[in-house]
Amino acid sequence: MMHHCCEPMIGPSVLDCDLAQLANEVKRVLKAGANYIHLDVMDGHFVGAISFGPYLIECLRRHVPDVAFDCHMMTSEPEKWIEGIAKAQADKPLMVTYTFHLETTEDRGITQQVIDKIKEHKLRVGIAISPDTPVEKLLKYADQIDLALVMTVHPGKGGQSFMEDMMSKVRTLREKYPKMDIEVDGGVKPATVDAAAKAGANLIVSGSGVYKAKDMAESISTMKRSVEKFGQGKDDDKLSPLVKDAEL
Repeated sequence: MMHHCCEPMIGPSVLDCDLAQLANEVKRVLKAGANYIHLDVMDGHFVGAISFGPYLIECLRRHVPDVAFDCHMMTSEPEKWIEGIAKAQADKPLMVTYTFHLETTEDRGITQQVIDKIKEHKLRVGIAISPDTPVEKLLKYADQIDLALVMTVHPGKGGQSFMEDMMSKVRTLREKYPKMDIEVDGGVKPATVDAAAKAGANLIVSGSGVYKAKDMAESISTMKRSVEKFGQGKDDDKLSPLVKDAEL
């Protein structure tokens, strides 16, 4: 994602924006301080809803050529979407993370093949696990991936709250892989981000916590400060000026 490992980053989920104005909404959130864009691809099978697919993402890339995309593939057959998503790279390697759900590949015995195919297309590899999936199932692939996504709500079901008990998965991953990008997604906003940061998540996906906030820039900076302060376990004298000033 074109950054140093474990750098605190906020990735707004565009499902909570006005999708009819997608390019403008993405530019607006980037201006407010977002680091990357989280794109939920839903196929109507793995989850009930349908959102958008590779072609829209490719079109969006033309409007924002230099931002990293995290494509969260909530699809029942993620192996079929890799080539289409790869077109959103815009000829820049590692600008797109392809994050698929372990639940969709493990039962079919194709997880390794999907990882290999993603790498062949020069995409970053992400694996997501839903709340009911033990973190141990992800660990056996952890050495091969760039990003681990711990879902903090059940995929595809609206109106859910942040599941703080999922933080044990984040802690396990962070203890074993101190340099891995660990992402949380679902119900994360300024009021709940501290728990994720303390557990070790450095990538924060937030939908309504950003797009529905009264002050989008303040919401993003608040969450980023939390991850920098708590997530890396830094003492006050090692925090960046941004964080120290915010605490005064």
